[in-house]
Amino acid sequence: MKVRDVMSRDVQVARPNDTLREVAGRMRAGDFGFMPVADGDRLLGTVTDRDIVVRGLAEGVGPDATVDGCMTRDAKCVREDDDLKSALESMGGSQIRRLPVLDKHERLVGVVSLGDLSTRVKEKYAGEALEEISR
Repeated sequence: MKVRDVMSRDVQVARPNDTLREVAGRMRAGDFGFMPVADGDRLLGTVTDRDIVVRGLAEGVGPDATVDGCMTRDAKCVREDDDLKSALESMGGSQIRRLPVLDKHERLVGVVSLGDLSTRVKEKYAGEALEEISR
């Protein structure tokens, strides 16, 4: 089974010039804490609710600062044709729970989460990845 078979395709995306307030509001409304940051369909990075607080507000920037100042630029990602086990290994090795998914043309096509993967792979692999992430 491939990442494309379990990933979420209907993904909220932040733009680099969106304000922290706008992105945080969308996260609150959608009840999620992670968004890819893209220019069109090109992935530029990711932003989490924790990034907004730790890299933004805690550093003294206001809510009208833009996302590009606190996003993770070299975000780990997977390809839509990667197998699920390799995506889990990538999450475990990097201690992250969500990954942007790119197609063969480097376009953002979705997001895959530990939850998406854990329902489809052997319990052993999901448990190992969660253990690595939680360290």
